[in-house]
Amino acid sequence: MKTLTTALLSVITWAVTLTNANAQAGVKVSGSITNEAGKPADYATVSLLRQKDSTVVKGGLSDADGNYIFPNIKAGSYMIRVTNVGYQKALSAVFTVGGADVKVAAIKMVPASKALSGVTITGTRPLIERKIDRTVLNVENSVLAAGNSAMDILERAPGVTIDKDDNISLKGKQGVTVMINDKLTYLSAAQLATLLRSTDGNTITSVEIITNPSAKYDAAGNSGIINIKLKKNKQSGTNGNISATAAKGAYYRDNTSLSLNHKEGALNFFGNFSRGDNKRTHLLDIDRTVIGTTSNTYFSQSGNMINTNHYNNYRVGADWDMSSKNTLGVVVSGYYNPERDSTYNHTLIGTQPGVFSTYQNTFSGVPQVYRNFALNLNDKWQIDTAGQQLSVDLDYSKFKNSSNAQYDTYIYNANGTSASTPIMLRNQSPSVIDIKTAKADYTKPLTKTLKLEAGVKFSDVKTDNDLAAQRNTASGYVNDATLTNHFIYQEKIDAGYVNFSKSFKNTSIQAGLRAEYTQSMGDLVTTNNVVNRSYLDLFPSLFVNQTIDKNNEIGFNYSRRIDRPGYDNLNPFIFYLDQYTYSQGNPFLKPQYTNSFELNYTFKHTVNVSLGYSRTTDVITQVLLTDTARKATFQTNQNLRVQNAYNFNVNTPYTVTKWWTGNLNFTAFYLGFKSGSEATGTTLSNGVLNAGKVAYQVKATQTFAITKTFKAEVMGDYQSPLIYGYFLVHPQYAIDGGLSKSFADKKLNVKLSVSDIFNMRTNNVTSIAQGSTIDIHQKNDSRVARLTLTYNFGNSKIKARQHETGADAERNRVKTGN
Repeated sequence: MKTLTTALLSVITWAVTLTNANAQAGVKVSGSITNEAGKPADYATVSLLRQKDSTVVKGGLSDADGNYIFPNIKAGSYMIRVTNVGYQKALSAVFTVGGADVKVAAIKMVPASKALSGVTITGTRPLIERKIDRTVLNVENSVLAAGNSAMDILERAPGVTIDKDDNISLKGKQGVTVMINDKLTYLSAAQLATLLRSTDGNTITSVEIITNPSAKYDAAGNSGIINIKLKKNKQSGTNGNISATAAKGAYYRDNTSLSLNHKEGALNFFGNFSRGDNKRTHLLDIDRTVIGTTSNTYFSQSGNMINTNHYNNYRVGADWDMSSKNTLGVVVSGYYNPERDSTYNHTLIGTQPGVFSTYQNTFSGVPQVYRNFALNLNDKWQIDTAGQQLSVDLDYSKFKNSSNAQYDTYIYNANGTSASTPIMLRNQSPSVIDIKTAKADYTKPLTKTLKLEAGVKFSDVKTDNDLAAQRNTASGYVNDATLTNHFIYQEKIDAGYVNFSKSFKNTSIQAGLRAEYTQSMGDLVTTNNVVNRSYLDLFPSLFVNQTIDKNNEIGFNYSRRIDRPGYDNLNPFIFYLDQYTYSQGNPFLKPQYTNSFELNYTFKHTVNVSLGYSRTTDVITQVLLTDTARKATFQTNQNLRVQNAYNFNVNTPYTVTKWWTGNLNFTAFYLGFKSGSEATGTTLSNGVLNAGKVAYQVKATQTFAITKTFKAEVMGDYQSPLIYGYFLVHPQYAIDGGLSKSFADKKLNVKLSVSDIFNMRTNNVTSIAQGSTIDIHQKNDSRVARLTLTYNFGNSKIKARQHETGADAERNRVKTGN
């Protein structure tokens, strides 16, 4: 590990040397804060007080290592005051500022429950919290999180929407990167949806929404990053919790989870396991017209899909404090998720609207299994007490997905007699995905107000998809060469970044640059069609924050980002709903690039207003096309020329009374799409596109503290109609509610909640494809009542070290299920 450390230090020595040569230090007051165990007290509120009258001169927060700095302090006598939730207020001794920097002795925080006999001080974070660079949804103690999955929780996050195909959008834009504990998941939209639905909400502490990430993060994700933080523990000893949920939608559901943590001396062990049974319905109606050369064909289709999913997720690990400065860790995680999709489709077919000459019934059964194993080795070396540190991650992930599908279609005349021989198809589609990554991150404070961050990352991904299809004949099932193919995709990315951050009296600036060199090869083995690409990209970022006075703060940020196609979107396999409806990947998809700008304003650290603009080129967009020869409609992805997006967001918490608080989030946005060349605006296979629409989204949350141990929450949201590419998305709205009651000194918690109380949430879209109108009406099993029991045992203050692996971006692009 030290060899790797030495190598990285030599790579970035030039940056340290050049910057130190120009660094200038002023008169500063600095120090550190620890908790009762001697560990850094992060994000405590620190105030510099004038000694003669105790007035606040400056204020701020301690960083992740418990350090704080106040630059440009005038001569005089001062004290430091520190406050933090759950701790007694602490004051330093009086000190004098003259012509030299002052290092204040370390301040130790004392838990409030220990300082006051018989009294325990507790603090509750607001459900929605706005920080400088991100919005945080604190769901750990939320009534609405109990028994819900991570996917359910995301649907309630400010500015987040989830479409009919489980694609996640942020402020109207798709291309969101999802991380778990700061680690990329490398999954496709469908696979990510399965993982999020199998992640118990009781294991989640918060959801962070980062609209414009810095160069330190992978450049993927044109809309930003959503980071799901899982629960952790703090001090020596043993603790854990067990949770069980029973739910009722169209069918009964259940889930249970167990978390355990143990820390003794230099060793810390942690783990969690969750399992659940989730059966739900999905109603789908499609009305469409296929334009022919001499006549049109009209289809009216209705279907019901029943998805039965049983999930098992695990995560275990250990940290070893090899010394006071070096921590070695290992994390093993994975899942085993078998499921079955059973679908019935009834399709009326005719040459005149409302007059049908034939109809067909299609029955399909798709049993599938999703498996994942992931291993992470990590080392964090605290090089010195000034904040210089190096962290290294080595990751390996393997996904094995298997599917065996059977499609039986029976065709009838209008009078109910058989019109032709039934069509019976079956296929097997195993896929294997291997992901290897290595990354190293280095941090060095060059002065008390200037910091350098630098790092490198290497990733190697290989996906292997082999589809075998057979058609039933008089002599039995025989191979169908038109539906059989083998697709292999390989991708290597070499990346490096450097970030500089500088603090002035009322201004902070961060500037960074990330470089990524990508080599990819898509090999359609069946037809010997190979697509090779290699490209080098630079991704700059800039953040400026200005404190006007104690009540007003403004900021500006800019970043350039990339979205590479999901692995399943590149796969040209054909997946059938019936012979007239299917989806197909596109191996010729190119990556899309986005330049994002954002202005934001904060009033009294509570009311937040932002105004943003982004421009995406070669935007990857879902389209519905028509195969006129087969009279079939199929879904695929294509690159449109450009997407222009404008957004305006206001987020404000408020207090009606001491027992009634709330949060209001309003987002207005415009999405404009253009296809074809700059000159013509045409050339896409389904016609000219130059479309856009102003839309808005409102989410409101009310929290009622009925007693100290009994509370209620109500959340409502509404999204207006919007245009996304070729789709007009119709309005969506719902109301959720819940109650929570604690017992046994808050060790036992009972929560009752109902999502979509009035069963109003739908997902309806209209598409114009090659002159044909396609109306899609969808209704998911959205009204679900849940009863959750959670019991916490052991030392409630134990924490396992949270750690970000290096393989999260790649895993975000892998399919894990539906």
